[in-house]
Amino acid sequence: MRLRLLTYNIHKCIGGVDRRYDPERIRAVIAHCQPDFVLLQEVDHYTRRSNNDRQVDLLGDLLGFRHRTWFPNVQVRTGGEYGNAILSRFPLTDTRNIDLTIPPKKRRSVLHARYRVRLDRRHSRTVHVYNMHLGLAGYERKIQLRKFLASEPLIQLHPDTPVIIAGDFNDVWGTLGPKILEPAGFRGIGPVRTFPAWGPVRALDAIYVRGPVDIVSADRSRTELSRRASDHLPLIAELAIH
Repeated sequence: MRLRLLTYNIHKCIGGVDRRYDPERIRAVIAHCQPDFVLLQEVDHYTRRSNNDRQVDLLGDLLGFRHRTWFPNVQVRTGGEYGNAILSRFPLTDTRNIDLTIPPKKRRSVLHARYRVRLDRRHSRTVHVYNMHLGLAGYERKIQLRKFLASEPLIQLHPDTPVIIAGDFNDVWGTLGPKILEPAGFRGIGPVRTFPAWGPVRALDAIYVRGPVDIVSADRSRTELSRRASDHLPLIAELAIH
């Protein structure tokens, strides 16, 4: 079974250069990639800067994704909040938010969603998808990942259960995979530069898998629109679930 996963820090649908609020640009960038799973970070919820939109539903409706989940991370002073979201073409069977906040730093979390993915007419599998947005400090990110690896239900999952983790790792130096995730059984891809969108020099966004799932290919979106729609480029991977 092949499927496409996209992870994208949408910067509240505010352009990285022109600072213009334009959800249609984000919709067009995502639609161009034709994903089955969409993992979004910095998704606004009833904030003034975003026309009081509930962006998880706005984008979900525009893209035709019926299955969606969202949890807040950060309260906005002028009202509303923002957090992580997952949109999917596959049925959502369970979702929860795992707090990764390291005081006194900004609130951070990983959004967990469990899906039932049909492999063929007779077979389907449960797939666990994690969408994370880690902190800006190096020591903070290491603590957050270790906290994630010890969280439920991940710590109880069988090694043959397909697990996908992706998001904005803020991994400036590219060390989190080799030092923390790979020793825990996860496999990643070579660094793909996604930030800043208009001239990417940092591989802040990443995708890792564990169990009977492989990353067949991965790349960033290179369209002119994707360079303007947010301050990150979306990272897209084709995955194979066995």
